[in-house]
Amino acid sequence: MRQFIIQGGIPLKGEVEISGAKNAAAAILAAAMLCDGVCVIDNLPYISDVVVMAELIEYMGAKVELSPSGRITIDASSLENKTPPEHMVSRMRASSYLMGVLLGRWKKANVPPPGGCCIGARPIDLHLKGFRALGANIDEGNLVSIEADELIGGEVHAEASVGTTINIMFAACRARGNTTIYSAAKEPHVVDTANFLNNMGARIKGAGTDTIRITGVNALHGCNYTIIPDQIETGTYMIMAAATHGDVIIKNCIPIHMESVSAKLSDAGALITEGDDWIRVCAPGPLKAINLKTMTYPGYPTDLQQPISAMLTMAQGTSVITETIFEQRYRHLEEMRRMGAKARVEDRIAIIEGVDKLYGRCVEARDLRAGAALITAGLMAEGTTTILGGRYIERGYERIDQKLQGLGAVSYTHLTLPTIA
Repeated sequence: MRQFIIQGGIPLKGEVEISGAKNAAAAILAAAMLCDGVCVIDNLPYISDVVVMAELIEYMGAKVELSPSGRITIDASSLENKTPPEHMVSRMRASSYLMGVLLGRWKKANVPPPGGCCIGARPIDLHLKGFRALGANIDEGNLVSIEADELIGGEVHAEASVGTTINIMFAACRARGNTTIYSAAKEPHVVDTANFLNNMGARIKGAGTDTIRITGVNALHGCNYTIIPDQIETGTYMIMAAATHGDVIIKNCIPIHMESVSAKLSDAGALITEGDDWIRVCAPGPLKAINLKTMTYPGYPTDLQQPISAMLTMAQGTSVITETIFEQRYRHLEEMRRMGAKARVEDRIAIIEGVDKLYGRCVEARDLRAGAALITAGLMAEGTTTILGGRYIERGYERIDQKLQGLGAVSYTHLTLPTIA
């Protein structure tokens, strides 16, 4: 089993470069299947979710060249409307985007139910409701079968669901007529995906607001595109810097995307300064307890609830966290209690009492962001922490062991990814 081994108690100091956005990358790679041309995509994070999506696209008949340097070339001119294999689809939640992509390109899709981290209920009913609003018929069995004689623009209520918003954009940009997505998700990776589609010739307006309007086009063409920096990776290093009482400059980020995180870290006592594309986080003094509620963007992101909860285990006072998005995002606290944390969960609320010390233990990550939380705890703890379940961590953090070592942390891991040539 892949492991992270961390010697704790060392303040992080120095500079760290943020990779391309995981959530944008997964959607944009899928979107490249909507055109008949060649797409060249840069600033791609070299993580396992990207490798799996590249393998899926290659399986579907496209020509794919993926480089660890952060570039992928996709020639989808030879793409076929196959049924993707369940063992690949089950490895990542973003495989759900194949439904919208295949429906948009061929008016027909057969896709196994998507996988991903077990962090709570993640139904696709809103996706399917949106496809029906565009004229599709759906049969749910071992496969999700979606078919339309013709896709026709309509009105869709996404209820701030990122997956629904993106999937409907995929289908609607190749539908006849106009589509309006109400209560659309506003996350940065939704905007980045819309920008990529527009670069391919789609006609999408309003991404980043709660109402997106799409005029369908007959065809899309290839393009070159650069993915935005990762909002969640940025926040993770911000939290780790504060948690270890370090002093870190986070480069190649978008500070406006981090406003809710900066506000909460400031409330806890960290010092935040910003430039056009960098954020500096330092915490020379004690951190204090805060209250926090996860919300859809621009509120505090659920993906950073787990890492900041680790930081708060050593903050002075009692912190209260309310998780409004996923109901199973507190399982990491069980592992952290073994390290000396004092935390209890009451339904969707976690109550964390700050302690003076955490102690290195062997713990296990059971999902991606829980892994980031346990790394944060290991950096804070006395002694050595061994984190099992590194396969989850590698899904979302490019070279995290090397980046932490560059900040002065003593860490070691075996994480290797294959290259598609």
